[in-house]
Amino acid sequence: MTNTATLSATRTATTDTAPGAVAGRAGDDETRYRAVSSRDARFDGVFFFGVSTTGIYCRPSCPAVTPKRRNVRFFPTAAAAQGHGFRACRRCRPDAVPGSAEWNVRADVVGRAMRLIGDGVVDREGVPGLAGRLGYSARQVQRQLTAELGAGPVALARAQRAHTARLLLQTTPLPVTDIAFAAGFASVRQFNDTIRAVYARTPTELRAESGTGAGPRTALAAGVPLRLAHRGPYAAGEVFDLLAAEAVPGVEEVVGEPGARTYRRTLRLPYGTGIVSVDERSPGAWLEARIHLAELRDLTTAVQRLRRLLDLDADPYAVAERLGADPVLAAEVAARPGVRSPGTADPEEFALRTLVGAEGAARLVARYGTPLETPCGTLTHLFPEPSALTGHPVAGPLAAALVDGTVRLDPGADRAASAAALAVVPGVSARAAAVIRMRALGDPDVLPDAEGAPGAHPEWRPWRSYAARYLRTA
Repeated sequence: MTNTATLSATRTATTDTAPGAVAGRAGDDETRYRAVSSRDARFDGVFFFGVSTTGIYCRPSCPAVTPKRRNVRFFPTAAAAQGHGFRACRRCRPDAVPGSAEWNVRADVVGRAMRLIGDGVVDREGVPGLAGRLGYSARQVQRQLTAELGAGPVALARAQRAHTARLLLQTTPLPVTDIAFAAGFASVRQFNDTIRAVYARTPTELRAESGTGAGPRTALAAGVPLRLAHRGPYAAGEVFDLLAAEAVPGVEEVVGEPGARTYRRTLRLPYGTGIVSVDERSPGAWLEARIHLAELRDLTTAVQRLRRLLDLDADPYAVAERLGADPVLAAEVAARPGVRSPGTADPEEFALRTLVGAEGAARLVARYGTPLETPCGTLTHLFPEPSALTGHPVAGPLAAALVDGTVRLDPGADRAASAAALAVVPGVSARAAAVIRMRALGDPDVLPDAEGAPGAHPEWRPWRSYAARYLRTA
């Protein structure tokens, strides 16, 4: 039997204040090998393993015959496996697994860097831009990531670009040249070399497996279909209830009957605009989604922001183990598996909406929102940028702090520093600051109500945001 308790205990020991253990290195190699032998999907994305006799790396749940222990090597990231010359398995597609929940838990430089790389910062700004956002030198960032994850920021971003390219090759009819640049590659040659190295096939061969074939630029209009993988049970109904309750007209909508709803919203992205939709009903361990983009270079960023909104990289097993051991929450945890702590697709938008409330947000959209060039049904606007709201009587002080950088809410922001900055912004209450930290900054360890003062309920750490969801909907 797989020793999942050892791995889970190591995962749950990782907190903002004690980031010591790394999920990808949880337990020891023998424990990880037992997880591979039992094809335990709970650890997909937590670590990867390479097989020296085949030169292939896989996720722990790969259905292939379990290799002999002496032929197996373990890696904390897909990029580390690729860096050691291993190619992605064709059967289990290890590049498509949910991300490690650890990056949402950790507040140190490695966790912040991983969140920024996921958002596409290295592709847009390079390693110097990443280092500048983290407040470290490029050499320090390179050293810390390589020492802990077996790969530096360039290799981690390369692995992400390869996954985006495979997705576009196998789900759209776009020409290969367009896909190369949409995925973030600097040249077609670099794109071809990377695809061969990671997948052991040419882009044309990779595309042929799905039968999409070459075709005109229709993907921008038709959208990119996606399967957004998650780990373990997913309480989609509760997530969609929250999205429906919070939806701002013109920017968001939830349509359909409970159990078969679709959530849609507009997005402001680095290179253009987008509209994303995701379905509540799913036949497997994923959510069906579609992303319409004005500029395909925004695909990676849009996917990551949708994953943060829906909390798809969470570890429901670690959450259940910790919270289910508490008598106050045990019954709720058992009755409602897979409860998530949703984040947001736009942190600055969420912070401003938190201050003005749902009706106030609708008024802001009507007065200050940016109209879409081509409205899509009831989706007509982007939420106004902070620079448009600096004179607003309620949202103005926070909007000004976001514009001048006094308050940072991007994926790589230092959560403690951002919370301290929020605390001195006029009009931001302690509860509002806690909600913003929980949702906009994606902190999994926040209790936003009065009992959630720092240090409250240490027995629920580092999953107090999930405890808040159980308590709120109990």
